[in-house]
Amino acid sequence: MTISLADVHRIARLARIEIDAAQAEEVRAKLDAIFGMIGTLNAVDTTGVTPMAHAQDLMLPLREDRVTETNRRELYQSVAPAVEDGLYLVPKVIE
Repeated sequence: MTISLADVHRIARLARIEIDAAQAEEVRAKLDAIFGMIGTLNAVDTTGVTPMAHAQDLMLPLREDRVTETNRRELYQSVAPAVEDGLYLVPKVIE
């Protein structure tokens, strides 16, 4: 797939990027190279290959899902400037 200079200018306009003619030609060449690599990857037959989440076959160690911290709610609320019914009261910020 090849990309035209008009496409590069349109993409630059959509991205709100100012680009001159020399830069546009350089970007077009780079995008053509990228699309060429994508075409090479698409040409590879991957039938029967299972997608992987990682390049190595790793299993993460699982741990028991349990609470490890103690409840410090009363301590935190004891030093709060304003608390009511277990909730922190904050000043009104919208008039």
